[in-house]
Order: sequence, then C-alpha cells, then structure tokens
Amino acid sequence: MIPLHHLRAGVIGTGFIGPVHIEALKRLGVQVTAVCGSTASAQECADRWGIPEVYGDYDVDALVRSANVDVIHITSPNKAHVAQSLKALRAGKHVVCEKPLGMNSRETARVVAAVQKPNAPVFAVNYMCRFFPAILQLRAMVARGDLGRIIHVQGHFFQDWLLHDTDYNWRLIASEGGKLRAVGDIGTHWIDAVSFILGSRAERVFAHLETFHKTRFRPPGAQKTFATPDPASTIPYPVDTEDFGSVLLRFGKSDHGYAEGVHANASISQVAAGWKCSLSLGIYGTHGSARWDFQQPNEILIGRRDGPNEILQRGTPGFLEDVAGFTDTPGGHPEGFPDSHKMQYRAIYEHIASGRQTPLLFATAQDGHYEVRLCEAVLRSSRSGRWVRI
Repeated sequence: MIPLHHLRAGVIGTGFIGPVHIEALKRLGVQVTAVCGSTASAQECADRWGIPEVYGDYDVDALVRSANVDVIHITSPNKAHVAQSLKALRAGKHVVCEKPLGMNSRETARVVAAVQKPNAPVFAVNYMCRFFPAILQLRAMVARGDLGRIIHVQGHFFQDWLLHDTDYNWRLIASEGGKLRAVGDIGTHWIDAVSFILGSRAERVFAHLETFHKTRFRPPGAQKTFATPDPASTIPYPVDTEDFGSVLLRFGKSDHGYAEGVHANASISQVAAGWKCSLSLGIYGTHGSARWDFQQPNEILIGRRDGPNEILQRGTPGFLEDVAGFTDTPGGHPEGFPDSHKMQYRAIYEHIASGRQTPLLFATAQDGHYEVRLCEAVLRSSRSGRWVRI
C-alpha cells in the first residue's frame, strides 16, 4: 500500500462543504494541491488552507488536467455533479462526489456506466454518516443478531435552518438542487445510514411531502449555506421544493438474515424549530432496541424488555472493539461531524492506495444512483398517494 500522503487531492467548490473536505484531508496528511471555484472564493480558500494551485472562474477543465491531482472532490451545486464526475473519470482521476450524485437517474446511470469500465478509477459518494462509529457499531450489532430479528426502524432528520421565509440557499430551487429538497438533501442521509446498518435496501416507498412556504424571499446574489440574509434586500419567488415530508419504506432481503422485509418510517423537515441537525434513528428487534442521534454521536441507547437498559459510550467496552479502526480518540473525548468525514476519506484513500484490497464500506456510484432512483420514487408516491416500487 502506498502511503496516503503520496495521494494528492483537488477540490471543486468552496462553499460550506468544500472546506470540510479540505480540513479532513489535511488531518489525514493528504496533500490538497488544487482548488476550483469562483475567482475570489477560490483564491481566498487557497490562501486560508495553503493550496498551491488555484483555478478561478470555475475552470474545472484546468483542475481535471492538473498532473498534481490524483483524487477530485466534487463539492459544487448538485446540477454540476454528473458532468464534473464524468470529466474527472475520463481524465483517470479518482472521485469523491457530494450527494446527491445527480439531478435524475438518467444522468446518474451515466456515472454508473463509466465506473463499470475496465480499470476505471475509484468512485465514492459522500454519505459520510456511515462513518460515525455509532453507525458502524449498530451495523455490527444487527449483523451478529445482537438485537434479534429486526421488526421495524423509526426516526427523523430535523433541521430549522430554512424555517423563516427569508432563509435562502440554492437548494431551495429545483433547477439548482433537484425536485426533492428536504428528503433529497438530508432525508437520503437517514435512508442511507439505515440501509447500511440493516445490510438491505428499500424496495418500496410511500411518501407525503408538503411545502409550507409557498413564497419565499431571497437576496439578489448568492447565499452561503446556513448564512442569514438581510431581509431588507430580499425579493419574492415561488417555492418549488418541499419543506418537510413523511416517508414509509419497506426493505428487502439483508446480507445476513436478521433484517428481512423491515418496515421503516422517517419524518424529514428543514423547518423544525430548535433542531439544528438531528438525524435520529431507532432499530427495534426481538431481543432489544438501539437508538442514536447525530447531535449526541458518542452514545448508543440500548433498550430491553426483560433487563436493564444501557447507555453505550464510544471508546468503552461494547462500543469499541467493532469500530477500532474508525475511532481515534479515547472514550470521553467526543468525535463528531468532522471526524466522520475524516474516517470516510481514510477508508476511500486506503482503498485507492491498496489497489482496492480494503473493505468497500463507503457509498459507491451504484449507491448514489440508487438514492436518486429512491428520490424519484418518493416524488411519484407523494403525487399519486400510493406505494411505489423503486
């Protein structure tokens, strides 16, 4: 295996999530050699992080051609993901692409076809919730049968950053982020995490979506994710994406037999006052249950019918051995959102460096394509009021 620091990364996009990628890569010792974005933001990002190659005016072609980049991280708006992914793959670059993989499954199928060619580069989609130690621990517990046969899964992903009609981000516009917003942007993180834990994919969905703010107000220029605009300078526009929704899922066969035909229900909202980033899930089985929340990432709550309940703490017995390769700090020293990115990129880069000899735990292009197909099924279900097969 070649050392990780011999691999060099280039990052497309300098908004909220681009610097998250950069910081995680630098913590791993990976060289970030190039950045691409608008001229001013790309230069500012390069100055802040000490990145030598700067490609302003969104000159993706120049970054892709750089001989000093081995892996390209795509953190641009959703509508650019597929075109940029295909350019990177044609140039022989490995890719880490933000989710969703694309705007529709016709587009994302092109990426799947490209990565199936002989000697294609490694391709990963940034469903980083898989790499919280708790998610990996829950996956191991389910696969071993610790919770018995899984009966059902329930939970939510709640945020409040788009609660006011003056809150704005490009994700609100269907032509920029896709026809699904709350479910597509954050709900798919919940669904991917549950699929990963169960070792199974949802086969059918029943969904109901709602847009509370039919009209919103936006600033005249761009707005960074989670930034608060000045209400005095906003203009009205019609909203064509959902604020919240409810999704029922029926899963198929699992890898191990403990999660066959599981029923799941998720509530998704970006207008839930007081919730900043709560991905909460409960796995309920015949021997016990396990609950976890993104906002309390270092604890798993274990529930039992015929014995005492427990709180498992990361880095201690029962929440240590199964995740030893994906946690770096001792118990009581919290690990969270930035660490999940670091652990994911470690897994991806080790997979590249080893010639694909390490376990394939990260989400692939096929996984990203499936999530887009699932979103399309959610839309069809909400419009028809019926169960829809994925």
